[in-house]
Amino acid sequence: MESKNTVSSSAFILLGAVSCLLLGFTLGRNSGETTPNSIEGASEIFGLSFTPTEKDSMLGSLKNQRDRYESLREIKLDNSIAPALVFNPLPTGFKPDQKQKPLDWGLATQISLPEKESDIAYMPVHELAILIKSKKISSERLTKIYLNRIKTYSDTLQCLITLLEDSALEKAKAMDAELAAGKYRGPLHGIPYGIKDLLAVKGTKTTWGAMPYKDQQIDMTATVVNKLNEAGGVLVGKFTLGALAMGDVWYGGVTKNPWNLAQGSSGSSAGSASAVSAALVPFALGTETLGSIVSPSTRNGVTGLRPTYGRVSKNGAMALSWSMDKIGPISRSALDNGIILSVINGADDMDASSIQAAFNYSAKNDLKKLKIGYFKSYFEEDNPSMKNNTDVLDFLREQGYELHPVELTTSVNPRAIQIMLSVEGAAAFDELTRLGWDDQLVAQHKNAWPNTFRAARFIPAVEYVQAARQRTILIQEMHEIMKGYDVIVTPSFGGAQLQITNLTGHPALCLPNGFNEQGAPTSITLLANLFEEEKLVMLGNLIQKNTDWQAKRPPMFDK
Repeated sequence: MESKNTVSSSAFILLGAVSCLLLGFTLGRNSGETTPNSIEGASEIFGLSFTPTEKDSMLGSLKNQRDRYESLREIKLDNSIAPALVFNPLPTGFKPDQKQKPLDWGLATQISLPEKESDIAYMPVHELAILIKSKKISSERLTKIYLNRIKTYSDTLQCLITLLEDSALEKAKAMDAELAAGKYRGPLHGIPYGIKDLLAVKGTKTTWGAMPYKDQQIDMTATVVNKLNEAGGVLVGKFTLGALAMGDVWYGGVTKNPWNLAQGSSGSSAGSASAVSAALVPFALGTETLGSIVSPSTRNGVTGLRPTYGRVSKNGAMALSWSMDKIGPISRSALDNGIILSVINGADDMDASSIQAAFNYSAKNDLKKLKIGYFKSYFEEDNPSMKNNTDVLDFLREQGYELHPVELTTSVNPRAIQIMLSVEGAAAFDELTRLGWDDQLVAQHKNAWPNTFRAARFIPAVEYVQAARQRTILIQEMHEIMKGYDVIVTPSFGGAQLQITNLTGHPALCLPNGFNEQGAPTSITLLANLFEEEKLVMLGNLIQKNTDWQAKRPPMFDK
């Protein structure tokens, strides 16, 4: 009898504690934190009755838990520079190739300089590089062309946060002086570029697109920016992103799609894709956690490369999901993206999740040796883009490729694993939630970050761990599917592939493949094995050399 009373009492105490914690969080949120006082007050509101011993025991236990929790606050964790949550994306027994070979881009020796500045502005990086190397155009003049276009069009597109005119012109002049002295840094020498404004640059504000951080300055420069600068790149601007890397809504408005100004640019690399599409820059860096390169690249009719998770350092980038975030280039060609990836690629001591791997692209590689598959059932779905998708398959067959039908079948539901993103995002923006700053975000709908972050605090740690275990199975299964092929072609938004490949860390190249009946750009996606982006660039370059989909320009900005 005594045993039964003890169990009943313990269960009652547990129920009361949980109830108090739930209400205590709600009450405490308004003042920025949950405190023992708010918990005790909540128990009175609930009308629960405890003996003095039970009450002292419960509150003592909760206070101990809170003390342990608060001990985590003793070290200030900066979202963009704190050590990452380290996640190993590699399948069992898999090791990436680390033997780097000389790169051969197969670039032309001579390129004619167009008369119109708009024609110059729309040239891909690999052609601009030849113009600069041959001194047919100076970096200073090229930089001024893009700066003028930014000042002319960025307000219309609502795509710019910070213009870096003075420092850009200074760097451009320095690159011209180096070239005159016989020093050439490579294909990005003197090439202007932009970045998504979640990458820190010392001396500038890094707003993350969100009102609470609109004046934030981070006293460092992101590793990828340092690498681009060392390669001779000229940073001209920091472009918008949907607040905290969701969508195209930021604290200053909605970033526009140059093909249709009544439509947003999609996100979250909204400003980077919009700016490249309107030729405000020849390339820009974006990031992807669950579609933030693929989606805006599609909407804006540009070419985006999402690298293998871990290939590119995230040091100096805003963290949304430490185990899913990837940084990659958005440009006007697959070859451009390969050139840019070769520069930002590599392990970094400041990012424990980064992985050393070779990137061995050569124009002399035999394209005919590529074994190409396609997710057959995704090409049978009824959607407005399907003809454009099948046109890509037809093109590859015309090039002599045998296309192998594949099905993306896994034992794991990828949607269930996405709680990892919610939990990691809630942890990354813990302070935002606890201090009530999330009220300042423009988006406040049901699935917006403020509500997602709050809800994620009630996901049990056990479920996060179980999701991580399921994700390991998913990675292994995706690896088994991919390793039989060099490239798999898929509709960009077919089935669950976008979710799955973001969870497994596989690389993707998203490139234009025409327009739908409404005149909006569409895209196709090429997938490859982990750390085999060179095959994506090879096949993407073949497609773009023999089609004109990527050469189309939004009429309103072709001036």
